[in-house]
Amino acid sequence: MTRFCRTPFRPRALCAASLLWLAAGALPALAETVTVMAAASLRGALDEVAALYAAETGDRVNRAYAGSSALARQIQQGAPAQVFISANADWMDVLDAAGLLAPGTRADLLTNRLVLIAAPGTDMQLAPREGADLAGALGAGRLAMALVDAVPAGIYGKAALVSLGLWEQVAGRLAQTSDVQAALRLVALGEAPMGIVYATDSAAAPEVRVLGAFPEDSHPPIRYPAAILAEGDSAGARAFLAYLHGAAAGEVFRRHGFGLPGDGG
Repeated sequence: MTRFCRTPFRPRALCAASLLWLAAGALPALAETVTVMAAASLRGALDEVAALYAAETGDRVNRAYAGSSALARQIQQGAPAQVFISANADWMDVLDAAGLLAPGTRADLLTNRLVLIAAPGTDMQLAPREGADLAGALGAGRLAMALVDAVPAGIYGKAALVSLGLWEQVAGRLAQTSDVQAALRLVALGEAPMGIVYATDSAAAPEVRVLGAFPEDSHPPIRYPAAILAEGDSAGARAFLAYLHGAAAGEVFRRHGFGLPGDGG
């Protein structure tokens, strides 16, 4: 018993209650940890949103970034996550069909644009349009893209090239990567003369040159759906998902170049 209680004038029961009250007041509320799996293109923006959320709530947000296809496969294999943010609807559809999403939690969170970029120090001028001499601009180099049959940025990029009649020029001259940020790095380091990435990625790497945005009708709309995973459903996960859809997070996402579904593009 502490000196606080060493007095004949303080009843033992009152003393014990006082100590419990002091202890309860000294301990902070238990913080929650939410684990999020998110498309690699969200790294900078989501890191900032998670820091804001932690500062406001005391809860921690663990984040794992990779290509949406790789993350979806990990979730299928039982990866312990609570929130998934995909860079396209298809991989979210796969998880939804398998019953791996918490019902009613899925909704589009963000939008993006697709751009053609060039390595630092180059002076080429080439808009991503029909008739563009993409093969000639590449010279002996390769076009950096995320995996065209699995990763959303690569899937969108291939669709755009096919739509513009440019795919046959470059189909055999690709440097395919596991996610879009890896494709960005190849161009930023000059290891590939050109690449196809999201507008938000190019904005985060000022050393690369943006040659132009692909016409929006040349590929499916770029949408980032977010949902809670059925095995990770919790009050903390739902609170963070609500925060992602809120004004504070929206301001961060817009500053990083993302659009919101309500923006109409």
